[in-house]
Parts: sequence; C-alpha cells; structure tokens
Amino acid sequence: MVATDTSAEGADLASFGYQPVLHRKLGRFASFAAGFSFVSILTTIFQFFGLGYSFGGASFFWTWPLVFAGQLLVALNFAELAARYPISGAIYQWARRLGGELVGWFAGWMMIIAQIVTAAAAAIALQVVLPSIWDGFQLVGTDTALTSHDGAMNAVLLGSILLAFTTTINVIGIDLMSRINSIGVTIEIVGVAAVIALFFTSAERGPGVVLQTDQAAPGPYWAAFLVSGLMAAYVMVGFNSAGELSEETVNPRQVAPRTILSALTVSALGGGLILLGALMAAPSLSDGALASEGLGYVITAKLGTPAGKVVLACVACAITVCTLAIQTAGSRLMFSMARDGKLPFARQLATVHPRYRTPVLPAVVIGVLGIGLLVLNLGNAAIFATLASVCIVTIYLAYAMVTTPLLVRRIKGTTGFQVSDTDGTPLFSLGRWGLAVNIGAVLWGLGMAVNLAWPRPEIYTPQGGGWWMLWAAPLFVLVTLLAGVLVHRVVTARAMPGTEPLPQPA
Repeated sequence: MVATDTSAEGADLASFGYQPVLHRKLGRFASFAAGFSFVSILTTIFQFFGLGYSFGGASFFWTWPLVFAGQLLVALNFAELAARYPISGAIYQWARRLGGELVGWFAGWMMIIAQIVTAAAAAIALQVVLPSIWDGFQLVGTDTALTSHDGAMNAVLLGSILLAFTTTINVIGIDLMSRINSIGVTIEIVGVAAVIALFFTSAERGPGVVLQTDQAAPGPYWAAFLVSGLMAAYVMVGFNSAGELSEETVNPRQVAPRTILSALTVSALGGGLILLGALMAAPSLSDGALASEGLGYVITAKLGTPAGKVVLACVACAITVCTLAIQTAGSRLMFSMARDGKLPFARQLATVHPRYRTPVLPAVVIGVLGIGLLVLNLGNAAIFATLASVCIVTIYLAYAMVTTPLLVRRIKGTTGFQVSDTDGTPLFSLGRWGLAVNIGAVLWGLGMAVNLAWPRPEIYTPQGGGWWMLWAAPLFVLVTLLAGVLVHRVVTARAMPGTEPLPQPA
C-alpha cells in the first residue's frame, strides 16, 4: 500500500479530487533546475548556434531577445495557472480546466508525443560532444560528424544508452532524480559562466558585431532573420516543467510560478551572453566555420585541449540532465492523464510504485519509445534536424491550447482565479495586464508555430530528400492529431476504469 501525503499541500491536492501519492521532495532550487535543465542552453546552443548564424549572420543575435520576449508572455500566463492548479501534468490539467475535456486531452496528447520526440532529439546531442572528449566514445566507424552515416549510427547508440540511464533514474525516484538534476544544473551553470568569461576575455571584436548582416543567407534579410530565429525557438521551451512536477514540490502554489519564470529568464540571460561572447570571440566571421561548426569552433579556438575537454564535459552533463528532465516531465504528464482514465492501459500507467513512489510505467514507456524512435531512423543522418523541428512545433501548439482557452475565459470574465493561498498569502497574478499579456502570448505562439512548420528546404531537406521530409512538420502534426482522434475514441468507448471523475472547473 502506498503511503499518502498528509501535509497541507497534500490536502490542497485532495481538494482537486486526487489522492496525494507522489513524494513531495522538491524545494525551490530543484524546481528551478527542472525547468532550467529542460531548456538547457549549454546543450541546445551548442547544437543550434551554427543554424542561426548560417542564415542570419551575426545579427541573428537579435532573434534571441525577440523569442525570449514572446516566450515570456507565455510563461507569465503559465505562472498564473501554476499558482491556481498545482497539479502534475500541467499542460493537460490547465487546458482541460480552461477549455474542457477535449481541448485538455489533445493538449496533453500532443505534449506527450512532443516530449518523447524531444527526449530522443536531446539524447542525440551526446554525439556532438563525447567523441570530441575521447575517441573511444566513437563506437561505430570513424567519422564523428552527426551528418555522416557513422556519426548518425553512433548517435543512436549513445542516445539509447543515455535514455536507458535516465529511465532507470526516473524509476528509482524523484529524490535521486532531483539530486542528479540539481548537481547537473550546477555544473551547467558553472560551465555557462566559464564559457562567457572565456569569450569576453578573449574577444576579437566589440559588441557592435551584432549589427553585421554581411554573412547572412542570400535574399531579403527579413526572410533570413525568420529562419535564423528558429535557433532561439528550439531552445526556449520546457520552462513549464516546474508546473509538471507540482505534486512533488513543497509549497507549489508559491514556488512553481517563480521557478517557471526564473528558469526562462536565467536561461535567456545566460544564453544571450553566450551568443554575444561567441560572436565577439570567434577567430573569423567569414571562413564558414561558425556556420558549420558553431559554438564548438569558438571554444576549440580559445581553449587548449585539456580545458576544452572540461567545457565539453560540462556540455555532456547538461545533455544528460536535459534528457532526464524531459523524460521526468513527460512521465508525470502521462501519469496525470492516465489517472483520469484518458489513456489506454490507464490503470497500469497510473500505478505508483509502493516503495519509490514514482509512476514507473510512464517512465519506461517514454524511454522505450524514445529508443525505438532512434532505432527506426538508424543511420539516417538527415532525420535528426527533422526530429528537432517537428517536436518543437508540437510543443508550441500544445502551449497555444492552454493560452487560447485562457484568453477566451479572460474575455468572458470567467477565469475564477483565487487571489490568495489558504493561509492568506497572495498568489502570483497578472492583474490588469492579464488580457494584454494573454493576447500577446496567443498571437506569438501561433505565429511561431507557423514559422517553425513552414516547409523550408534549408531546414527540412538541406541535403536533399523526399517531399515528405520537406513537409515533415505539418505532416507530423496531422498524423499526431489523427492518431489522437483514434486513441481518444478508443479510450472514450472503453471508458477506461480505475479513476474517479474530476471536479468541474470553477
């Protein structure tokens, strides 16, 4: 029998109709770390810097504060919701309470699919780092480039090993996961600070470099700027993870809103300084190396081999905790939907291990499906860029399925938001700015989803490929929705047993 949480937070959760069965272990830093490690600027900027520079030149830097401003609008709405609905599986829970069961189900479904794909895409990044630290990590062939056949094969192998590791940690418990995640985030923050210091103390040019467009792709600059903005769009997602872990967070109504905002803001500040420093410190802006090798080119040029390998080891830690955080958030979302009877095999997926107090099967399912996704594309180098793109599109759409019904409720004046906690402590609120911020969040999210999904050959078929790869993002969204329709019908028809009906939104 699983012992229940009898704390004030447990009673709060029970008021939503749920039995508190998860370990409530996460403090403020661990909650922050969950969101920060999902964003993982050291991982994602390392992966995608070359993409942004190759299209926008040095001025692509300005896409970073632009994307941060747009995502901050979304995060502010999420922070307000996290204070009112401190429940695991936040995207699903928020969407269903604002837009109804069907909207909530599809928001959760799309987010689960996105997190499975994102976990696989994050795990692939080990190939960019580990063989550079030690050639013994190149277990297949000799060519370490991710775009090569050998590199792609090895990326699948390393990624599968990482997913097996993160699955094991997630099964053992939130306590171990949070300790590893917090240590990894601390290492990542130290690595980020070291990289920023290195770049700024060895600058080749001044900050005015961010006004240069001479290395941009041919054609009108606005078009190149839109494409280069995908780099920042790929990075600044997942800050909602603190909300996903609300049932395992101490005082979540106060902690989660702040850590959602701080995870995004700290990531944006650190990432912006890395981008600026790299552009100032790069040995050359015109030899093609920044576009082809990205951040690794600057680090290699500025650090000797031992020091460079230390930085790369920090990146490897960041990749590990990034994958771990994505899988943790995804497993809590799957658990949350399952206990409402909204997924096939709901009873099994909603079962919590009596000792570890973790939803074991959701973690295993995400790990196995992530590995399966990698194996399915074994040896196909071109698929990795496509993976990164399609999963981010799906995340933006899932976010929009929260912000859009929230906007409808604001317009109708039916949000029903309480203003203070049970002890009288004020809850995070946008106040009179709520409507304007919400409108901006919806317009931003839908516009960026279109920008991400646009069938650009330079993004989806840079080395050639079939029409299906060019249209991969819209097709992926369509297939996800159609599969969701089928699964939803099956679940509804079978009326999955084992859960109690939830209270209606206030």
